[in-house]
Amino acid sequence: MEPSHKDAETAAAAAAVAAAERGASSSSGVVVQVREKKGPLRAAIPYMPFPVAVICLFLNTFVPGLGTFVSAFTVLCGARTDLPDRHVCCVFWLNIAAALIQILTAIVMVGWIMSIFWGMDMVILAISQGYKEQGIPQQL
Repeated sequence: MEPSHKDAETAAAAAAVAAAERGASSSSGVVVQVREKKGPLRAAIPYMPFPVAVICLFLNTFVPGLGTFVSAFTVLCGARTDLPDRHVCCVFWLNIAAALIQILTAIVMVGWIMSIFWGMDMVILAISQGYKEQGIPQQL
């Protein structure tokens, strides 16, 4: 029976901790990889060009949900998301749902704060996409 992927990650993390406790240097050959698990709404945020992402952040800052609503239409224009197995229309409606949640909860400030963070995520994704396209190692 082969060990699962989680077991390998756990073993790698345990080896890194053991190496650190022994006082080993960072060149001991142990590499630990951390991947962020995203929910469906967060994974539906499109990778947009940087200027469009900044405009969406600006819109989300002053009118909660408006930038998210605009970003939903970039999905229909071909923007990539972290949901490659879902249909474009499904991802579009996920973004519309996120915009509606932001608009409806803006009354109690939750939606406004969520909207600003959503816009910041759009800009971060645009920056990371730019680094990937240029082949530059990124340090965000």
